[in-house]
Amino acid sequence: MKSTVQVVEVGPRDGLQNEREVIDTSAKIALINRLIDAGARRIEVASFVNPRRVPQMADGDAVIGALPDRKDVSYIGLCLNLRGVERAIASRDGGARGVDEAGCVLVASDTFGIRNQGQTIVEGIAANRDMLATATRAGLVPQVTISAAFGCPFEGDVPAQRIVDLAKAMAEAGAVEITLADTIGVGVPAQVGDLFGAVAAAVPGIRLRAHFHDTRGTGIANAWAAYNAGVHVLDASVGGIGGCPFAPKATGNIATEDLLYMLDNSGVSTGVDLPAMIGVNRWFAGILGRELPSRVARAAA
Repeated sequence: MKSTVQVVEVGPRDGLQNEREVIDTSAKIALINRLIDAGARRIEVASFVNPRRVPQMADGDAVIGALPDRKDVSYIGLCLNLRGVERAIASRDGGARGVDEAGCVLVASDTFGIRNQGQTIVEGIAANRDMLATATRAGLVPQVTISAAFGCPFEGDVPAQRIVDLAKAMAEAGAVEITLADTIGVGVPAQVGDLFGAVAAAVPGIRLRAHFHDTRGTGIANAWAAYNAGVHVLDASVGGIGGCPFAPKATGNIATEDLLYMLDNSGVSTGVDLPAMIGVNRWFAGILGRELPSRVARAAA
């Protein structure tokens, strides 16, 4: 094997948050267990958000309370504000397993930031400083995603220098990992390589991670471009499900099966079993009542 990539499975959170029909808590827990059985070792399990805004995540505390106590698995809880981080910390009260990582979010445009989190970029920087510091003090892994890093659904192009500056601010605030997210799927491989290269040069020693949506069919190519730019942590969602409730027309994440197929056949190790993940796809398609978008899973049939 030439290299190793860590696949972060985001299906239980990002994959489900845009589903119109609320999925039973028991099905979400079963999904997480099946993902672990397939080899997933870092999983975004829920978000600590207002249930009125994201009803699918209303049972987040119940899902987290039922997580298997696996020392070889790291659970991520998405946090949009300080209250979210406090809830992530509280998930570990009384000896409960809880989440291991506080996945904070900083939006790279004012318009999207106001719609998504009710704050401008400047306000988001200040909020994330508090969030990362609070997570660190509590023993949670402090990490942050820069959302809409490759383009905004309302403002269009996002200047690369802005992303570099935001990454530097988050590194200074204590983030041990910074994710660049193509929330609406507008990025192309050349842009991905250039942006990750610029950010890597600006924040040496900080682990970088990539999060792509496949809205325009460039997601897998973008993942390969990120890998070749030195990014060895990639997000994906089983079946390619997902989307953002606050980003019009944004479709699902890149499918875990499609990513595994590309990496496995390029000599890159992930530790996740592709046939097992296709099996998870088949099972969960039955839960959702429809075929899932993954091209590889469809071809395997």
